This record gives sequence, C-alpha cells and structure tokens, in this order.
Amino acid sequence: MKTFSRSLMVALLEVAIVLSLGGKLLYERAHRPRIWVRTGSVDPELPIRGRYLTLNLEVHSPEFASTFKGNNPNPYTWQWIELATENGELVAHKSDKQTGMNLATWGRRPNQGNSDVYFLWPSVAFFLPEHAEFPRLKPGEELWAEVTIPRKGPPRPIQLAVKRGVEWNPLTYR
Repeated sequence: MKTFSRSLMVALLEVAIVLSLGGKLLYERAHRPRIWVRTGSVDPELPIRGRYLTLNLEVHSPEFASTFKGNNPNPYTWQWIELATENGELVAHKSDKQTGMNLATWGRRPNQGNSDVYFLWPSVAFFLPEHAEFPRLKPGEELWAEVTIPRKGPPRPIQLAVKRGVEWNPLTYR
C-alpha cells in the first residue's frame, strides 16, 4: 500500500502542475492585453517538425529606428526588450533586464528604409489541430495573429486571421 500511495501522490502532483499552467494561461488571456499583430514569414509545412506555424510578429519601436539607421557598424546588434501595447500596436521598449526577447536589424522587412517596424525574436509557434489545413496566402493577403501580452515572456498566439485590403477573415479550425 505504501507504493500505491506514493504513486498516487506523484500523479496528483503532476496533475496539479498541469492545471496550474492551464490556470495561468487562462488568467492571462482574461486579464492581460490582447492585440492583433501582423506576422511576417511563416513556414507552413516541414515534414519533420509537426503541425504548427512559426510566426514572426511585427513590433513597432521608435527607440530602435535611430539605432539601426544608416551604416550601423554592427548590423547584428542585440538589445533586450519589453513589450507593451500602445495605440493598438505591439511596441518594444529597451530593457536592462534579460527578457529573452530582442530585435535586430535583420528582423526588418526588405526595402523598409528607416521605418520603426521590426520582427520579434524569437518567433512564436501557433499549433494547428490535426485536421486543420495550413493557411495558404494569395497575393495581397496578410496573415495576422491575435496574441496575449503576458507580463514576462513572448506573446502567446490565440487565433489567426487573413486580411485582404479591409476584409478580415478569422480562420476557424472545426
């Protein structure tokens, strides 16, 4: 009986850990800011990696526009960032703490000039159900992701939408 009670305690501990993580995610989804963010490139189908999309989220950062302008002697400068939502946009601010998130010059769209739009590094993953099809974008379409902005760590994707002009189509996976 001693072995059974120990096994039961370990099982209950594991269930408590999983439930606490799920509770934390649900709490953040209900109480933290949610925002739609345009994504960059996606790699929809590699046979060895599974059913998810790698999303490169666009981040605005006026603080970095001057840092990466012109002939920067070190084009791969890394700077820790903290994320916030301002005026309906995802905005990155410089941070003195190691946050695990950063921006770099290579995280910009081609021919972007001196814009303040970058990509967040690292990318975030959006997991798809087994029966769902990967979104295939046609010319003129953009992929957007609704994300929760936690206090710490990268954004957490909730859902995807395809935008063409002003038409907005959230993707459903039923």
